[in-house]
Amino acid sequence: MATIGDKHCDHHDRSTDSEKDRLLTSVAGYGTNNLSGSAGDPPVTLGCGSSQEEEEALRRKLKYFFMSPCDKYHAKGRKPFKLVLQFLKIVIVTVQLVLFGLSNQMVVMFKEENTVSFKHLFLKDYSDGGDDTYAVYTQGDLYESIFYTVDQYLALSDSTVGRYAYVWGQKANESALYLCQQYYKKGHIDPANDTFNIDPTVVTSCVGVNPLASPNEFRGGYKNFTLKFHKLINVTIEFKLKAINIQTIINNEIPDCYTFTITVLFDNKAHSGRVKISLINQASIKECKDPSVSGHAENYSRLAFDVFVVIVCVLSLVLCGRSIVRGLMLQYEFVQYFQVHFGRTISWTDRMEFVNGWYILLVISDVLTITGSFIKMGIESKDLASYDECSILLGTSTLLVWVGVIRYLSFFQKYNILIVTLRAAFPNVIRFCCCVAFIYLGYCFCGWIVLGPYHVKFRSLSMVSECLFSLINGDDMFVTFSEMQQNNFLVWLFSQVYLYTFISLFIYMVLSLFIALITGAYETIKHQTMESMHITELHSFIASCKDTPNSGKFRGIETSACSIFCCCDRTTTYEDALLIN
Repeated sequence: MATIGDKHCDHHDRSTDSEKDRLLTSVAGYGTNNLSGSAGDPPVTLGCGSSQEEEEALRRKLKYFFMSPCDKYHAKGRKPFKLVLQFLKIVIVTVQLVLFGLSNQMVVMFKEENTVSFKHLFLKDYSDGGDDTYAVYTQGDLYESIFYTVDQYLALSDSTVGRYAYVWGQKANESALYLCQQYYKKGHIDPANDTFNIDPTVVTSCVGVNPLASPNEFRGGYKNFTLKFHKLINVTIEFKLKAINIQTIINNEIPDCYTFTITVLFDNKAHSGRVKISLINQASIKECKDPSVSGHAENYSRLAFDVFVVIVCVLSLVLCGRSIVRGLMLQYEFVQYFQVHFGRTISWTDRMEFVNGWYILLVISDVLTITGSFIKMGIESKDLASYDECSILLGTSTLLVWVGVIRYLSFFQKYNILIVTLRAAFPNVIRFCCCVAFIYLGYCFCGWIVLGPYHVKFRSLSMVSECLFSLINGDDMFVTFSEMQQNNFLVWLFSQVYLYTFISLFIYMVLSLFIALITGAYETIKHQTMESMHITELHSFIASCKDTPNSGKFRGIETSACSIFCCCDRTTTYEDALLIN
């Protein structure tokens, strides 16, 4: 391989074509001693004096930048602190996620169990699993269900096995419970004459009930509540209850104080003769006043651990950010060198080699972990109750941290095949998915509008998409066919054609082509490892550097011993560099 010299020196008379041929000639490897373009031909050095030294320095700098952590250790003797820090971060971030998951699991369990208890306490004749079909159909049943809920609320302290407390409202009459109905301001419907007269303005009327009032007082209030059935939209019963989750003591945590906002909804907006009944429970968490647990002292170990996680992630963020900035600076230096000395512009493919996507992934992970850790500390101090937001941040950051481990496996050719295959197949896969998406969306809209009234799985666009995606994976095929109503023969016939064509098209053609794209990329990569590979200007320029990581030229005359984090006497080959970069 002939190296590139200064165009202002003695070899200026050489033609551009021959120079380009020498530039693109394959080489043996970054770290080998035989760097000539062909066997037996010694490398030709272009340039003279300081210009040649500048070129060699730039080559050495570029080669060091693209080395693996082990080769960098051999080259300069610097300990791979960033590598050790990433493995440490994997451990502590995973431990933090597990601890938060166990705590969050108790919160979710406590809320779900209380919701089930409230349904059995406040809904008349409620049975588990009957939420979709739980409804009333007569005026008398509706009145009975409403009064049953209010009566159970007033007798809560005598009937429930749990420990609950009433919460007084903040509205004008300071009632603890509100019984409200919403109805149209004006509504007259006469099906016999096919006439109606409706004012769509919604009016809300409420009655307040206090649990500590005398029986004669509250019965004279809510039991005289009259419903306007001819224009009724819905009836709501809203109240709040307090409870304490003492099971957190098991995990050596101070118990939390909960405020449950319970809404019982009687939905009549469809005016179909069926009033659906549902119970909605929303929980808010706050720190209990003057908590006291015998034999329990303040424990700040979790807070200290979260602070440690934040410190490690900040260090990782700084180191990865510094590496990204250094890569951009080296890219600018390389581009300027080629522009000044050869008058050529570096392609965007070569420029993007300096932008390490793994570092960007780690930076995003660090930002998410730091943000999630602060929210977690706020939750444990009872200043925040953002469990869902914290779960999303910590879960995503942990996912990215574990995915980042693949970067270090990619330095070994045998473990790098997954990343290289995905990278090679990604552009074609994206283009293929864009084309398939139009067909998929067409089936979604068609199935929703035609089969929606006759099939429960096609009632909404989201349900249609979920059903079709399940069919692609071979799930619930028979159930999807069998649940199709046969009231309309034309629609039933259309559904058979619709389902058979979709399954045949996507399973036998689309999935096969999708797998063929991945397989084709894998075969291409496998053949590239056995044959001569395309060499870019950047790789060709770096390959002319004769210095191996153990040569000592990257750090002077120093020598280094083996590290427990690295493999001894390992050199980066040119083929490895192509697969990595």
